[in-house]
Amino acid sequence: MPATQGERAFAHAAFGACHKCIYLVVHRDMASEVTMRFRLDPRSGVPAYRQLVDQVRHAISLGRLQPGEQLPPVREVVTQITINPNTVHRAYRDLEAEGLVRGEQGRGTFVLDGAPARPLDPARRDELATELEAWLQRARCAGLDGRAIEALVAAALQRDGERPQGARR
Repeated sequence: MPATQGERAFAHAAFGACHKCIYLVVHRDMASEVTMRFRLDPRSGVPAYRQLVDQVRHAISLGRLQPGEQLPPVREVVTQITINPNTVHRAYRDLEAEGLVRGEQGRGTFVLDGAPARPLDPARRDELATELEAWLQRARCAGLDGRAIEALVAAALQRDGERPQGARR
């Protein structure tokens, strides 16, 4: 099931312009088998391992990846996007350190129970994404660039008591 335009816009708006075209495509077939495809943007300036981490985070937060589902094996990711295996291992280690996934020797890497926030109803998520897109347009018209918008969102989240994922102290 490919990400809807609202989901891509939500992920883009919520996590910054540098991730504009970066999203993890998650497909489910009739037997509920999950197929994932990572996408990297070498022009984004974001390290490849960070793009992988962000894509998995986004997929979990949007409900695309559910607890217990397996991430693609390192070997599959390496052949899928022509990337060094150590880069994939680093991304998976970072996700494990964040408590989002668990690596099991010889079995794979799995999304943990309790890792995702409660998934939003798709209609409500699309509504919020549309509102956020409108707000972004107003912010850009007011002269704010991507970094200023990210800073404004990060400050609002901090005031609200929530740190953005991946933010450093």
